[in-house]
Amino acid sequence: MWGVPAEPADSYYEVRPECTDVPKTRFKIKPGKTLSARKWQAAFTPEGQLDIGKTLSRIHRGGIHPSIRGEVWEFLLGCYEPKSTFDEREEIRQRRRLQYSAWKEECHQIFPVVGSGKFITAPVVTEDGQPIQDPLVLQETNSGISASSSKMVKELLSHGPLDKKVIQWMLTLHQIGLDVIRTDRTLVFYEKQENLSKLWDILAVYAWVDRDVGYCQGMSDLCSPMIILLENEADAFWCFERLMRRLRGNFRCTESSVGVEAQLSNLASITQVIDPKLHQHLETLGGGDYLFAFRMLMVLFRREFSFCDSLYLWEMMWALEYDPHLFYLYEEAESAASTKSEGSKAKAKSIRQCGKYERENMRNGAKTSEAPLPISVFLVASVLKDKSSKLLQEARGLDDVVKILNDMTGNLDAKKACIGAMKLHKKYLKKAKQT
Repeated sequence: MWGVPAEPADSYYEVRPECTDVPKTRFKIKPGKTLSARKWQAAFTPEGQLDIGKTLSRIHRGGIHPSIRGEVWEFLLGCYEPKSTFDEREEIRQRRRLQYSAWKEECHQIFPVVGSGKFITAPVVTEDGQPIQDPLVLQETNSGISASSSKMVKELLSHGPLDKKVIQWMLTLHQIGLDVIRTDRTLVFYEKQENLSKLWDILAVYAWVDRDVGYCQGMSDLCSPMIILLENEADAFWCFERLMRRLRGNFRCTESSVGVEAQLSNLASITQVIDPKLHQHLETLGGGDYLFAFRMLMVLFRREFSFCDSLYLWEMMWALEYDPHLFYLYEEAESAASTKSEGSKAKAKSIRQCGKYERENMRNGAKTSEAPLPISVFLVASVLKDKSSKLLQEARGLDDVVKILNDMTGNLDAKKACIGAMKLHKKYLKKAKQT
């Protein structure tokens, strides 16, 4: 294996030939460093228990081979517990597939376009739940399903006025469709109608299930890789659902605030401690709310990296943040008895099973007071620190700040960014203790 040249990973995520301005991928598959299918299989006992510690260190060194990325992500995101067996995971997988199928059927009964292999890109109901019959709107609906969409709404109304929850959900469906056709459109994968429909279905079902958050712009960017990496639609849904457990706070909105504002406020505090001159300069320019970093945190740098590099960045982040209790934190117990057994099982937490970032938080007692900040906040802080001198010298207004940050697209190194975030995290904890 040694001496074998690194293999570019672009071939696994084919780009449409006419898209010539796509950033080149920096991530390379490195034999001996990247987690390979062989090393992955060797990390399991004959019963199926995973040595997560070894796996995390391999991911830290060189990422995950694209051929196994989906199944490794299921562990990193807390879909499965590392000490579970093959049989236990298969039982969970089948149970979840049935649950997803039931939710999807529920959505299909309300609006039969869900699960039909098609989707909509124009509104079909008004805010008071009446069907929209504007000819222009009908012309814009996807794949000639306009007339039937109108009939579907009329049929629903024949049973009486629509429930508020149903109206709210139906109002989001066309927005999901509009975002779906814009998501990763440079990839050959999304030239197929069935893949666009699969993305729309998953997001529509999620919006129905998570009533508090519903659907917000940016979610399609987070969900898209799951569909590419996991062939089974239900498995892709659950991987996305687990990712949203981490990020849904960013998407929760009230009349006065957006959830991500809390992280932007944390970013401001970190920068003030780490680079007070830069923080002062940004405040002078009117950027003290750090809204220019909104997109980076909402979609986890999807726009700042090539598709492949953003996946590499994500798995590095999740490996660094990994907490073996994730599965128990996320899994809803089916009975009081299972809650007890899972609780006792979850206590056996070893620091060796945690990612490096999580270990730092444990050592510093971050868990005892309030939830630790996600590594993504330190990643943004690290990027700002790297661009500090340029921002101080050249930024004369917020437009300049945005331009300087936008110029980074395709020029960032995922591994260096994670190392920089880890260093800043240590430095921040040290300085925060001193104050």
